[in-house]
Amino acid sequence: MTSPVSIYSIPQRVLHWLMAALIIFNLLVAEAMEETVEAFEDGKVPSVDDLAGANLHAYVGIAILCLAVIRLMLRVVQGAPDAPADEPPMFKLAAKVAHWSFYALFIAIPFSGIGKYYFGNDTAGFLHGGPLKSLMWLLIAVHILAVLVHQFYWKTSLAQRMTKG
Repeated sequence: MTSPVSIYSIPQRVLHWLMAALIIFNLLVAEAMEETVEAFEDGKVPSVDDLAGANLHAYVGIAILCLAVIRLMLRVVQGAPDAPADEPPMFKLAAKVAHWSFYALFIAIPFSGIGKYYFGNDTAGFLHGGPLKSLMWLLIAVHILAVLVHQFYWKTSLAQRMTKG
């Protein structure tokens, strides 16, 4: 079954880029969260700057979770463009798996962070800062590489669906 849409809607594109920026921010700026959690676990009071940074990290994570729910609803309601027709079936499947893995991480990472920061669950904290974070970095790298392959090797207009429309 083919999708009736050929590009992502403006709200879908805005959410994509807003979430990308927030996710990269949270992946790169997590030191204050780590310092704050460590201080709490050692029975100490974190510095004001670390606590502010930790709270910012938490609020951005919660915002990512909320935006992900909206984005998922838009995807279900508005649909998404099909993969380019010439794309090999194996790559089409890989793209589907990667996209749905992103959605799973958009939900699992914030919930695991909430579990650690607000409820002190060490397993959630391990998952949040370990395998889930690593998987997110891996998916981001593969996603960017796939877009570059489409743009420069296969010479498709795939990237334009999420930029110009």
